[in-house]
Amino acid sequence: MAEAYSIPLVTDSDQALLRLGRLLRESGYRFTTITPASHARVNARAANAEARTLRDVFGWNRPFSADVLPTEMLELLLDADATLDVDGAMRSRVRFSTAGELLFVHSAFPTVESDAVFFGPDTYRYLSLLRRMNPRAKRAVDVGCGSGAGGILIAPHCERVVLADVNPKALRYAAINAQLNGVENVECVESDVLRGVQGDYDLVISNPPYLVDDLARTYRDGGGRFGEGLSLEIARQSVGSRLILYTATAIVEGVDTFRAAVEPIATGRRMRYEELDPDVFGEELEREAYAETDRLAVVALELGP
Repeated sequence: MAEAYSIPLVTDSDQALLRLGRLLRESGYRFTTITPASHARVNARAANAEARTLRDVFGWNRPFSADVLPTEMLELLLDADATLDVDGAMRSRVRFSTAGELLFVHSAFPTVESDAVFFGPDTYRYLSLLRRMNPRAKRAVDVGCGSGAGGILIAPHCERVVLADVNPKALRYAAINAQLNGVENVECVESDVLRGVQGDYDLVISNPPYLVDDLARTYRDGGGRFGEGLSLEIARQSVGSRLILYTATAIVEGVDTFRAAVEPIATGRRMRYEELDPDVFGEELEREAYAETDRLAVVALELGP
């Protein structure tokens, strides 16, 4: 049986967000978060200027009046200090998204803050990959856990899971999400890659930031020439354990630059590599950082111990 960990929610605002999430689940709430560009297009429609439903408030992050929400939900949102004033109306500072039967709190749209906790199409592709890879472990580490989605998904198949992130806000949301989804065999650790994780582990999973970001947002900026720096460091530090990595690569004149960089690191380890989507974040190709790039593709890397 998995060893249980009780992740304390130390602030009243954490408790309020947890209770709010439980009420949303009881209401039958569901919302699939799309790309920021698509989100902006949908919200720009004249009929979508104001919120009328729970999905409008907590999914689309549209301005709303107090009478849109049930009284208890509004009180919890206020208790969590999770509202903004928008020309006399309110807007939620958090979003709630569903993935299957799981529900996650994460940062509001648009995710412009340096410590924003992102959830979107990459998250869904990452979770789909994990389901297909069937990861099982005595002790797994979700590096750069963000909302905790990956670690929470695999927790039923592991004895213990560490949700690790350098971003305190991410760890706060991950802790809330673990409790919201009834996952008890997890612990939250502030860690730069694996440096802050104590003890042994036999599995590392990660969906790290993989772009070059001018704003240096934690959830988005991967470092390196094309954003591959953090992904390569995860591969280096995961020696001795199985690694399942969801990341991206810049294809330059037909060359997969991430694969070329990771193959020397993978020497002596079993390696499996797969391109999952040949063309993502096409708007990035207009930026100077990707002036030489044919396309950005998302890939899956599996390394043996």
